[in-house]
Amino acid sequence: MTRATERTEGTGRTEESAGAEGTAGAEGTAAAEGTARADSADAVDSGLRLVEITPANFGAATGIRVRPDQEFAVAPVMKSLAEAYVHPPGVAWPRLIMDGDRPVGFLMAFLDLDWTGGTGDAPLLRSGLWRLNVAAGEQGRGYGRFAVESVAAELRRRGAQEMYVTWHEGENGPEDFYLRLGFRENGEKSEGETVGVLPLEQP
Repeated sequence: MTRATERTEGTGRTEESAGAEGTAGAEGTAAAEGTARADSADAVDSGLRLVEITPANFGAATGIRVRPDQEFAVAPVMKSLAEAYVHPPGVAWPRLIMDGDRPVGFLMAFLDLDWTGGTGDAPLLRSGLWRLNVAAGEQGRGYGRFAVESVAAELRRRGAQEMYVTWHEGENGPEDFYLRLGFRENGEKSEGETVGVLPLEQP
């Protein structure tokens, strides 16, 4: 992600994505950039949580690397954190994905981001997944789904009715991953990336 347009990180266990970018001028969410992969039977289901990025875990966060063949689809964590810093407070929501004491991935959501990038007559505010980076050696264990569902839960808590994400098309991209999670293309492109939207049912 670069703005909400480039996007721009649940709990379940099916497929995994390495990362994805895009979001109305941001460059990707998602982070779920990477190849969708079927979950292994031994997918983890305990100890999963999101934690804020702090000086203590900064090195662990920036050390998250997707597979080399997925790097075209998602920005490095360092770039995501830099973008979070230059946006107004509250727009970027970066989190480290932990399984017990082990860092396994990184996500960044965008909250009420002006999808027009300030160029429209009126702001078009959207929220969704900006980046998703699941470590190369941790893919296929349900962490990507956990990340997406966690962001969806946070957006519901904030009253959002839709969740946006963008992705790079092509081999080893995250398109299948997002489609399997219920995202649907809305016909838009953001900085060359496909825009997907997921309706959020309110409890």
